[in-house]
Amino acid sequence: MSKTLRWALRIIGGILCLLVVMPVGGYLYLRSGLPQIDGEITLKGIKAAVSITRDDRGIPTISAQSSNDAYFALGFVHAQDRLFQMDGMRRLGAGRLSEILGDTTLETDRMMRTLGLYRSAEDQVNAASPALKAALTAYAAGVNAFITDHSGAWSPEFYLLNYRPEPWQPADSLVWGRLMALDLSNNWQAEVSNRSLKRGVPAYLYDLLVTAPSPRAASNDDGSVPAWRQPLSEASNSWVVGAQRSASGKPLIANDPHLGLALPSTWYLARIETPDMTWTGATAPGLPFVMIGTNGRVAWTFTTTHGDTQDLFEEKLVAGRADQYETPDGPQAFTARQETIRVKGAEDVEITVRSTRHGPVVSDLGGDPGTPDTVLALSWTALLPGDRTPEAILGINKAQDAAALEVALVDFHAPQQNIVYADAEGVTGFIAAGRVPERSAIFEDSRLPAPGWNGAYDWLGTLPMSSLPQLRGDSGDFLVTANNDIRPLGYRPFITADWPDDARAKRIRALLGAEPQQNLDRLKAIQLDNYSAPLLAFTRHWQDAAKSADPEMAAILADWDGSMDRDAAAPLIATIWVDRVAKQLLADEMRGHFADWWFWQIDRLELLLADGRACDNVDSPAKESCTDVLSAAFNDTRRDLTTAYGRDPARWHWGDSHRAPFKHPVYSQIPVLNDWLAADLSTDGDFFSVNRGTTLPPRSGVALPHVHGPSLRFLMDLADPDGALFVLAGGQSGNPLSPHFADGLADWRDGTYRGLKDGGVNQLVLEPATAP
Repeated sequence: MSKTLRWALRIIGGILCLLVVMPVGGYLYLRSGLPQIDGEITLKGIKAAVSITRDDRGIPTISAQSSNDAYFALGFVHAQDRLFQMDGMRRLGAGRLSEILGDTTLETDRMMRTLGLYRSAEDQVNAASPALKAALTAYAAGVNAFITDHSGAWSPEFYLLNYRPEPWQPADSLVWGRLMALDLSNNWQAEVSNRSLKRGVPAYLYDLLVTAPSPRAASNDDGSVPAWRQPLSEASNSWVVGAQRSASGKPLIANDPHLGLALPSTWYLARIETPDMTWTGATAPGLPFVMIGTNGRVAWTFTTTHGDTQDLFEEKLVAGRADQYETPDGPQAFTARQETIRVKGAEDVEITVRSTRHGPVVSDLGGDPGTPDTVLALSWTALLPGDRTPEAILGINKAQDAAALEVALVDFHAPQQNIVYADAEGVTGFIAAGRVPERSAIFEDSRLPAPGWNGAYDWLGTLPMSSLPQLRGDSGDFLVTANNDIRPLGYRPFITADWPDDARAKRIRALLGAEPQQNLDRLKAIQLDNYSAPLLAFTRHWQDAAKSADPEMAAILADWDGSMDRDAAAPLIATIWVDRVAKQLLADEMRGHFADWWFWQIDRLELLLADGRACDNVDSPAKESCTDVLSAAFNDTRRDLTTAYGRDPARWHWGDSHRAPFKHPVYSQIPVLNDWLAADLSTDGDFFSVNRGTTLPPRSGVALPHVHGPSLRFLMDLADPDGALFVLAGGQSGNPLSPHFADGLADWRDGTYRGLKDGGVNQLVLEPATAP
């Protein structure tokens, strides 16, 4: 072998070694960023040693000698496991994503700067009570102790995006609540969508799609009729069983908040022990409190009320004066402030945020621009001054009984939520807490932007706590909220014109009422119930059209009991059929509006089929009947499912199409990492089942990604506070190199619950640094 060849082989061998060693070395280095879970760490900021034990899923139990030391330790473990998620949250709320992601997030930053969510969080910090300020400060110190004192690598996202985290500030914690209020308040977008729809479709169709009463809606005695509308982001179940209906003789409580499904999870489970109190439950990375759970004496849960807490006002510009708008008292100048958005890899972007007496001008963000001589301004209870919601959360955490929790809820301002609660003495109840506008008058049932120039629809204030729907439970009964209409008969104040379908609430009540005594096992079965009443009713109602189109598939539907079982064929056939019916009915007349509007509004389809006018395709010379539409849609269902899964319907499965991807916001943008890290597991349930399995309607094909559902499940018997049970949609860690990145997903899907007490397999002790 020649000398030249030997050197060439050595060089090639060296390169191959580098190709192997560098990835292995990089992997080992990145793993050094996983949290230290054993031993001791000496830190400034705590007064006494804090023990942090973790179970086999990485769930910590924090044992501290004071609440402030516990808050510090919670901030520390949150940062250990979820620092990138926390940093992304505060950047989102502050309108600073473009600093790390470039101009792809510029519109999001514009919106956050316009709404001023971070400014609102800073105002809350400035107005905080000494107890709240101490909690936020201690928590921030714990996060910063990790940022400044940790050794090893950062979470991989920081390297992929080439930046490092800044010190944590108290306002960074409170912006989480501002973002949650935004996520759970959607009337602003609904008003814009409705106005666009009204301009773009025939008048009869707008009425059937938006304003007409649902066929199965029950009228209150005041003449108002709930309409069918349920946005993607707002849903949850919670209920409480009175002591006399509980096998233990103490109340039982259950909650599964429905949110978008992704990795890492919205929630982080923890148990926190101090000499004064023990908290067990779901925390939010970035906040020092238990948001859903128990302190041993009281348990509390949340579901969205669907209160209409946003109004758009159309403001008239003064002729010839673009800097002024009309008011009942004459022309008034916009208030304005300048904001600078830093953009990675590009020049800074300067924006002007304008506001009127009603609120920020959101039409400046794009979308519906109004008319050439008007702008749209947003009034929203979450932007009102004096929001004390963080004080309410602290008060809930500290409440010794139900009465104290009720007092704390006076300060719960945004978003409006149904808080269902119980205490160890047997008291149960719910309160639809939050600020709800008291309006001078209501324009178009608050479904469209209101005239802002004459004052006729201005807000007078907000409803007092005593006027909000609420109820103390009876020990022999149960209280259920599932985003349904919670107004008692004869209730007069306006909460909203659009209440979601009550199928889940009815199903929960029916299952609870079927047994004289309840226990946690029965509550588990209810949380995992997959029955879809509206979907089953649709297939039963229109089964004759299905039989005429395809007897084989129709027979499968005829034998179906309504359970959205991932191994069954009927749920898949029924769901695709409903989607194809919607397309056959509406795609021609709605045109470009259809994809934005259609989101499993089965009750609207029933109205349209009963009315009949939409059944004729305006693009076809023939005169189609509703039977033609149903049959054609059933044939489309057979064709599309055959293409995807073969000719034998008996071999089709709901879980083939209904799959939860659980994507990560960064890794999902990188092809190889997305393929490696996305969970993509088949799941049960659908949009209407108690076990929520909301899917995106298919734009083409038959894929039905399960993107929204129970982010958490919580069950508790007040007779045994230490036995509270949880299921997390995901894992404790946000680091994909951690074994706890997604190790809870199978338990989440299959309903395997776990307690948080006495499961420690690792112990880390935080020792206070001695004064110099």
